[in-house]
Amino acid sequence: MQVPFLDLKTQNRALKAEILPLWEEILDSAAFIAGKHVSAFEEEFASACSVKHCVAVNSGTDALRFIFLALDLKPGDEVITVPNTFIATTEAITQASGNIVFVDIDPETYNMDPTKIEAAITPKTRGIVPVHLYGQPADMDPILAIAERHGLWVVEDACQAHLAEYRDRKAGSMGIAAAFSFYPGKNMGACGEGGAVTTNDEDLAAKVRMLRDHGQAKKYYHDMEGYNGRCDALQAAALRVKLKHLPAWNEARRKNAKRYFELL
Repeated sequence: MQVPFLDLKTQNRALKAEILPLWEEILDSAAFIAGKHVSAFEEEFASACSVKHCVAVNSGTDALRFIFLALDLKPGDEVITVPNTFIATTEAITQASGNIVFVDIDPETYNMDPTKIEAAITPKTRGIVPVHLYGQPADMDPILAIAERHGLWVVEDACQAHLAEYRDRKAGSMGIAAAFSFYPGKNMGACGEGGAVTTNDEDLAAKVRMLRDHGQAKKYYHDMEGYNGRCDALQAAALRVKLKHLPAWNEARRKNAKRYFELL
């Protein structure tokens, strides 16, 4: 018997009655870029992640890249992360001019091994990027303590960890910022591409908002050279619907995983 990794057709079929009226409203209004559904999703996802700010963007990769650009990563700056991750983690660092320094993973968790971090720190190190792999957060307390001792920032790659928790704290709320992906295969996926940056840092959030929209804070007034990295209204509307179901979906995943673990 073949068990599919995921069945998006069944999931989306169950949500049609909720999503399609919102899409019809967007089609009728032709408000495809920004607008109330994007801003509402940002508020709702920020609240769900227990942070002050959420900036919706067009992918998890851009979420990471915009964070590093907003942190003013410069050529030669080193960023510590793990090799056991999707390439987006590392390409976002190099595309923002940083150099990658790998530390190995804990073989029990497959996440960053905090005991290996300090040996990798040099005078060029700017920050640490733990990856919350498969919904399981990295061991954040020692990572954050090491970063504080050495004056480094921590950026969470939370692209696979929507509403995951670490010691009663939400993924995406512990570092200076975090990146989420809404690629359709994630536990909360859009109906296409999507991503978000979460942070409690108001200045960083403002920079990411400008970076996603060609460097402008006001239409046609460009304070910097930015990118076309916006999240469209159709995706935001679908994500608003899915966010309401996510706690129940996560719990179902936990129950199914426990069942597999017991039987296998």
